[in-house]
Amino acid sequence: MAAKDELGRRGERLAERHLLARGYRLIERNWRCRQGEIDLVVRDGDAVVFVEVKTRSSTAFGHPFEAITPVKLARLRRLAREWCAAHPHERGRIRIDAVAVLAPRDADPRIEHLVGVF
Repeated sequence: MAAKDELGRRGERLAERHLLARGYRLIERNWRCRQGEIDLVVRDGDAVVFVEVKTRSSTAFGHPFEAITPVKLARLRRLAREWCAAHPHERGRIRIDAVAVLAPRDADPRIEHLVGVF
């Protein structure tokens, strides 16, 4: 596995632990369909939350949130619709959140969570 892919998987694991520690309940991780992948699907009370996780080892090439463009958000909305259609038993409000993970090699990771980015 490429170092970039391993960093991304590590970031997703850290984001998942962060959310679970705050009372979210995991529904699914790395759900895929023809249109793409949703990193995490969690429940926050009555809301089904689709979480985009972006991980960087530093901000040398920008903050992780900078990688979540309007095009990416539109794709996440489409993916959320696809997921809902495939899981009609999961009811509730729909929300898209973003989690940024800064995971330098020589320091503790830093996690930021934006609720309701779209």
